[in-house]
Amino acid sequence: MIRRVLPHGLGRGLLTRRPGTRRGGFSLDWDGKVSEIKKKIKSILPGTSCDLLPDTSHLPPEHSDVVIVGGGVLGLSVAYWLKQLENRRGGMRVLVVERDHTYSQASTGLSVGGICQQFSLPENIQLSLFSASFLRNINEYLAVTNAPPLDLQFNPSGYLLLASEKDAAAMESNVKVQKQEGAKVCLMSPDQLRNKFPWINTEGVALASYGMENEGWFDPWCLLQGLRQKVASMGVFFCQGEVTRFVTSSQSMLTTDDEIVILKRIHEVHVKMDHSLEYQPVECSIVINAAGAWSAQIAALAGIGKGPPGTLQGTKLPVEPRKRYVYVWHCPQGPGLETPLVADTSGAYFRREGLGSNYLGGRSPTEEEEPDPANLEVDHDFFQEKVWPHLALRVPAFETLKVQTAWAGYYDYNTFDQNGVVGPHPLVVNMYFATGFSGHGLQQAPGVGRAVAEMILEGSFQTIDLSRFLFNRFYLGEKTQENNIM
Repeated sequence: MIRRVLPHGLGRGLLTRRPGTRRGGFSLDWDGKVSEIKKKIKSILPGTSCDLLPDTSHLPPEHSDVVIVGGGVLGLSVAYWLKQLENRRGGMRVLVVERDHTYSQASTGLSVGGICQQFSLPENIQLSLFSASFLRNINEYLAVTNAPPLDLQFNPSGYLLLASEKDAAAMESNVKVQKQEGAKVCLMSPDQLRNKFPWINTEGVALASYGMENEGWFDPWCLLQGLRQKVASMGVFFCQGEVTRFVTSSQSMLTTDDEIVILKRIHEVHVKMDHSLEYQPVECSIVINAAGAWSAQIAALAGIGKGPPGTLQGTKLPVEPRKRYVYVWHCPQGPGLETPLVADTSGAYFRREGLGSNYLGGRSPTEEEEPDPANLEVDHDFFQEKVWPHLALRVPAFETLKVQTAWAGYYDYNTFDQNGVVGPHPLVVNMYFATGFSGHGLQQAPGVGRAVAEMILEGSFQTIDLSRFLFNRFYLGEKTQENNIM
């Protein structure tokens, strides 16, 4: 009976012929073999797990209602709001696919962690106001039973934006919009600026705007981990892997202009497993493209931008990786503890980092200065030549600063109008976007996640109308320009 129960090949392997036995006779090699036999039998009895089966715990599920490509704060925020707003608890299966579980190159962890409302577009102001409320009440949203409360280490020191004579009128106009949307921002003259911040040299400054509430900076890593912990407790699945293919179906449709367009629907996502050639197909109803700087590649896998130029089918997602440097320096004579994040007229910026006379900052390069995004190596000459001179002019104490360290990170840069892409694609009807925020995605993630979830569950934006951030604008050539991007 034992031979019939054991898997093929197991019985003979445990029997050995010994010298001196009778012809045709066998004796069991008992040393250690009896317990092995018992374990093997037990493993295949009904009601017990079988050790012979391969471990599939690292694989994604075969079916998921929603697959989110990208596990940064934007993707996790969409996952959170989908589960938070679903009609029936546990009714929606959500899978988050992230290729780098260490987040070593993710924009979230390499961010400066700022939040402000001093934008030129009402939508961006509303998003940041929503996020400020979310972050202020973070433990009401992201608390998990038996887990310690989150401490975002929020520093409410505000943002201070400086404008030259030629940009002063635009700043006044922006502040008017900001106040209309409920942001607490004030304008300051050079004299008022010197009185409040005596360490500033106001040469070349005609006007300043200062955020008095809901602005400052926080720990982005804490927000990321808090979201991951919360959505895991809500039943969201995670998978470390890379999306390499979409299986789609197509349908032709005639427009009112008698133009034939091809509508596509994604039915299956292929996820290539980490450090492996194997992939797992996942059947799904909806795909969220929250892949950040690499979201255009994900869009292209679905055929987006593959049609004739000048057509909706041929319109690409205009998001690409842009490398940005962040430098940390020490300056004992630098500005004090109440220093806000300062954005200079030159584009250089800085803020205080901790309590030990350390500061961090940088500057976005011009189009001609854009570095190669192929890697995250830091150009230290860029600081010496393009950043430090502006810092030292604005804050004379920074003439003696000493750079301590530096890193580089990616913007998911929208080359069209530097604004986010939110909502469904018009032709790939079940792909939704949450990408392209060009440096302000972290601070707006809570509001964007809710907006995408509302669009999926309700069919329209409910809390904040982000219709101007839809994909269609790229085909129509309608820019929704944001002027305040650092």
